[in-house]
Amino acid sequence: MPKGGRKGSHKGRMRQYTSPEEIDAQIKAENEKAQEAEYEESSGAAGVPTKDNQSSDESDEDDEDYQQKRKGVEGLIDIENPNRIAQSSKKVTQLELDAPKELSRREREEIEKQKAKEHYMKMHLAGKTDQAKADLARLAIIRKQREDAAKKKDEEKKLTTGKGLQSMSLNK
Repeated sequence: MPKGGRKGSHKGRMRQYTSPEEIDAQIKAENEKAQEAEYEESSGAAGVPTKDNQSSDESDEDDEDYQQKRKGVEGLIDIENPNRIAQSSKKVTQLELDAPKELSRREREEIEKQKAKEHYMKMHLAGKTDQAKADLARLAIIRKQREDAAKKKDEEKKLTTGKGLQSMSLNK
């Protein structure tokens, strides 16, 4: 048998929920009792005020007081959470169109990345980067090889054309 018997378990039973109307009625009843107590203390009379004497403004104020009432130490300590900022909507007339737009972190990083890329391309075209220097050295080597190959071709062409003329003159 479980500890404490069957008393501790709520499983299997039907749960009962209070409706919002009942909660509002209870709150109003508590407020009326508090007003009666205040009225009796202030006037010293044992008479109970009727609902005709109360206006709707007073009941609205009571609801606001109840919402502002804080439990425990919360009423004594005023806490401001910087992360909890009330959203305030602005009217179209209040918007400042001329004010500079603040960029998000991603947008700032993207702009910085583009600027860095442009700067690198300028340096690369000027031949000041390591990669540009390596490319220029490779190009110089390739040009030299091509020039050497072109010279060899010219020499071979001269030799073949000179031999070709001699062989033709002998045949005639």
